[in-house]
Amino acid sequence: MSKFSLRSLAGNWLGFALLSVLLLVVFPSLLDDFRLNLVGKYLSFGFVVLGLVLAWGYTGILSLGQGIFFGLGGYCIAMFLKLEASTPEATKIQSTPGIPDFMDWNQLTELPFFWQPFHSFGFTIFAIMAVPAAIAFILAYAMFKRRVGGVYFAIITQAVTAVLTILIIGQQGYTGGINGITDLRTLMGWDIRTDAARYDLYFICVFLLLACILVGRFILKSKLGRILVAIRDKEERVRFSGYDVANFKTFVFCAAAALAGIGGAMFTLQVGFMSPTIIGIVPSIEMVIFCALGGRLSLIGALLGALLVNAAKTTFSEMFPELWLFAMGGLFIGVTLFFPKGLAGLVEDYLVPFVTRRISGPKSPADQVAAKPAE
Repeated sequence: MSKFSLRSLAGNWLGFALLSVLLLVVFPSLLDDFRLNLVGKYLSFGFVVLGLVLAWGYTGILSLGQGIFFGLGGYCIAMFLKLEASTPEATKIQSTPGIPDFMDWNQLTELPFFWQPFHSFGFTIFAIMAVPAAIAFILAYAMFKRRVGGVYFAIITQAVTAVLTILIIGQQGYTGGINGITDLRTLMGWDIRTDAARYDLYFICVFLLLACILVGRFILKSKLGRILVAIRDKEERVRFSGYDVANFKTFVFCAAAALAGIGGAMFTLQVGFMSPTIIGIVPSIEMVIFCALGGRLSLIGALLGALLVNAAKTTFSEMFPELWLFAMGGLFIGVTLFFPKGLAGLVEDYLVPFVTRRISGPKSPADQVAAKPAE
């Protein structure tokens, strides 16, 4: 293994260790329960940007519809929590006890068939990843087998997001409409509204996120990761080499959707509701901005981008609510034009070489002579 590879490997594990310390030690020690819950909410978007790093950064698939996969995962866990809160005893004042309150308000008299499986916690955990991945598979297989990609695929994902968001809003009796699914109280009898529960949910979110980073790193360092990079750079050459490019692109897009579904579930658990306002076109584009700012070629960088942008959004949208969206757009354009590798690229290109030079010290005269090219 070359000296450069060893240095790169050490740098990757050092970044992972520093991130782990930041999330598991520093934040819980310095932040109060309210701020820690906010950070947990921001970290739920981290699952989305990890998927975007795999799909966009390493495979060249720009998706402007990750919000819908985020929302599908959130709706799956919300359906389970809502059914748990809608026991006949708790809803005895309704016209039809035993169904969610918004269904009763819309004059439904029985639970819809597609809600029935969500009485099972095991099925719900499966559905959190399977439902987004299934929708992603249908979309990706239809598009990639026809060799639709680039900006056309990005526009199609945005259109699908708009259609599904409108569908969720329009089916108020089945989905809660524009208000979404609210008043979520317990998970298997565990009250998730208390400060202690939110503290525990923060650590669950962090551990899941760190595990997903390790899985993502394993994929990128494997032969599969090298094929994904080759598809991004020279798709036709990979196809002529005998690989089915559509299958690889479909796989990575479905993996990104499953990761987004996990993030949506963690968001719902920590916030206590899920609504269409979180999964539309604007949130989907914001998720791409998180990834671009942090660095679409870095799992850790993209995650830090999600943290920084969300923290800035919370702070500045309160001070300048009319200007924040323009600032977000300008930030995305500026980063794309001037810093295509994001903040992680700045660290890799400037900070790491500077620190390395400082640690190694100035070169000796013999090293300088050896470094000069032969005349």
